[in-house]
Amino acid sequence: MKPTIGIEVHVELKSMAKVFSLSKNNFNDEENTNINVIDLGYPGVLPRLNKGVIDDALKACLALNFNINRLMHFDRKNYFYPDLPKGYQITQQDTPIGYDGYVEIENKKIYLERMHIEEDTCKSLHTTDTLLNFNRAGVPLLEIVTKPCISSGKEAVEYLEKLRETLLYLGISDVKIEEGSMRCDVNVSVSDTDELGTKVEVKNIGSISNVGVAIDYEIQRQEELLANGEVIIEQTRRFDDKTKTTILM
Repeated sequence: MKPTIGIEVHVELKSMAKVFSLSKNNFNDEENTNINVIDLGYPGVLPRLNKGVIDDALKACLALNFNINRLMHFDRKNYFYPDLPKGYQITQQDTPIGYDGYVEIENKKIYLERMHIEEDTCKSLHTTDTLLNFNRAGVPLLEIVTKPCISSGKEAVEYLEKLRETLLYLGISDVKIEEGSMRCDVNVSVSDTDELGTKVEVKNIGSISNVGVAIDYEIQRQEELLANGEVIIEQTRRFDDKTKTTILM
């Protein structure tokens, strides 16, 4: 059976201000102190693009061998969730700043489909209630998406370590997974034919090493389903750090 993996990485940039406002960008400040009417999407406010974010994204484009789009625009991605105060996210949907890049690992190139700029959401803290820290709303993100060209958990870990090393060397991000400045979602499919299998997305993976564990578990789970004649259903699962398994969300 043939496994195929694609990875989406969100990286927070270390800009002084947020991507579309002059609010301070600092993870360690007191909760809900770095925010203004632009971050909250008050009626009549207009976002203003932070030039430093473009400069950092261009550095990443060059280091990751991307082609660079000379014409870019941003779109509103509408969805309703407690961590999105405006009811929409500003993102580069159709004109990503970088496209068709690659990262070289041992004996292989990991091909990158796109890299685009977008804004982060609030940070959610789930206790007896859901608490929101608006300091993170509007923090600049780079989303880096691979093509479906990874074939194992080991390759995925090698790619993420090389990506993290590159972005850290550039000085544009802390890439601290424990603080959420680098976040990884993986798409895993297994097929017993030459065609791609049904995609299963795995979220909530808290370390690079656990990305490999989650992928290997998910490959084994899907192989067992196919061997038993069952149908794999497209779904979203989360990684459970205690059991080292994936669980349906």
